[in-house]
Amino acid sequence: MEKKWWKESVVYQIYPRSFKDSNGDGIGDINGITEKLDYLKELGIDVIWLSPVYQSPNDDNGYDISDYQAIMEEFGTMEDFDRMLAEAHKRGIRIVMDLVVNHTSDEHAWFVESKKSRENPYRDYYIWREGKDGKEPNNWGSVFNGSAWVYDETTDMYYLHLFSKKQPDLNWDNPKVREEVFSMMNWWCEKGIDGFRMDVISMISKVEGLPDGKVQGGLYGDASPYVQNGPHVHEYLQEMNKEVLSKYDLLTVGECAGVTIEEAKKYASNKGTELGMVFQFEHMDLDQGEFSKWSDKKVKLTALKENLTKWQNELEGKAWNSLFWCNHDQPRVVSRFGNDSKEYREVSAKMLATCLHLMQGTPYVYQGEELGMTNVPFASVDEFKDIESINAYHEYVESGLISKEDMMRYLCYKSRDNARTPMQWNDQKNAGFTTGTPWIKVNPNYVEINAEEEVKRADSVFSYYKKLIALRHQEEVIVYGHYELLLPESEELYVYTRELNEEKLLVICNFTDKEVSYAVPDEFVGKEILISNYEEQEIKQELSLKPYEAIVVRR
Repeated sequence: MEKKWWKESVVYQIYPRSFKDSNGDGIGDINGITEKLDYLKELGIDVIWLSPVYQSPNDDNGYDISDYQAIMEEFGTMEDFDRMLAEAHKRGIRIVMDLVVNHTSDEHAWFVESKKSRENPYRDYYIWREGKDGKEPNNWGSVFNGSAWVYDETTDMYYLHLFSKKQPDLNWDNPKVREEVFSMMNWWCEKGIDGFRMDVISMISKVEGLPDGKVQGGLYGDASPYVQNGPHVHEYLQEMNKEVLSKYDLLTVGECAGVTIEEAKKYASNKGTELGMVFQFEHMDLDQGEFSKWSDKKVKLTALKENLTKWQNELEGKAWNSLFWCNHDQPRVVSRFGNDSKEYREVSAKMLATCLHLMQGTPYVYQGEELGMTNVPFASVDEFKDIESINAYHEYVESGLISKEDMMRYLCYKSRDNARTPMQWNDQKNAGFTTGTPWIKVNPNYVEINAEEEVKRADSVFSYYKKLIALRHQEEVIVYGHYELLLPESEELYVYTRELNEEKLLVICNFTDKEVSYAVPDEFVGKEILISNYEEQEIKQELSLKPYEAIVVRR
């Protein structure tokens, strides 16, 4: 298996708006990130993935970009960015930018031109269609609820937006669009950045004719079969690779909604013709209910193991996995797959980290995950800032499909805002995030859960993550070893091995709040413990695992 620096790295995702505010306006910024680089150096991470910091009207928290080569004023200036990049590099930390090129903001100069007339040279930069019988061109729904089309009076046509109304989709079939995007990417690479995380990159190629989608449990048709992994997506990414990516030594990861194993092997092929790795979301969709993500269903461990194992086994030697529990679009994992009670929060956070970080692939840590930050007790829909959550609340409650009480419960469990509340730095006002009024409420549990307290404490979640990250840097078997699942039928234990040359690891994770016994394979009895989230016990033939216990044994 070919060795690469990005396979051996641990990536830390920063959501700038919520990370650290340096000037008291209640919004995190670039200078705030620079201030905290030593904290990240202490944690041991290799790469920062920076959620968008480009100029944006901020309809979807910066994922609606109006100028790809300027910095959002709230976040600072390009000089601030250059300083942060230099300071990160000084500490051996690389910076990966978020690339959002499925759509732009409707305030981007290209779209402002595109709207002016049907003959405008920029018209074909976006996807415009005539209406049908006085209605939208087709029945597609937007990912953020409502129709995926907006009528524009000026030219009596509709434009497509798979996300917010203020995020018109770019027309990648137009070679000029691709040229503009590649030129912008080269500009950032020349500046010295170290890679791209590509937002919804699997959606850049749409099926010709844009046929109606199937209507399921909502008011609109499902566009996904016609916009995910479309007819030209690989062709366009190979062109991107040729024009940009192959010229630099970059980490590239594509956010690929709806990606299958077969598609992932193309996107992230070892041949290196497209991307380095993909984010797939199958394991994040296992707790969906009748109304898609809006449910409080718990994941079955057997289903989770089966899914993660499929990706481990099928990509081995062919493509590379990315490993994650959390990001800016997912709730906090300790509240979702673990146990966020006072008694079990820390041990279950450590267990989940062990389970993920010992797999084959590049692990991603989302800000605050290394502290065991939890979901937030939002009290009313007015406390949410996330456009997806607010739209869903109104659509489902007003149509009578879900009661107010149930919808609030689902939002507190699944809303993206659970991940977006401010980073908890200390037990001072606003968790040390800002001296002003934070843009979104701070989780009240910051008094107990904060970085200052955890960095000092040897048995904290932070200290445990530090150990896990160091182990990946020291042990080749963790990066490149072969993965094999044991006990596929157990609903309590996730057990697997990693093997490389003469070295073999046994990873045992108890996903329950009960004691569970486990018969250790002979080859591991009496062997050394590499890491464990309780006081180490001797590895006997019969192990009694405490609630949420995790043990890694080395043969």
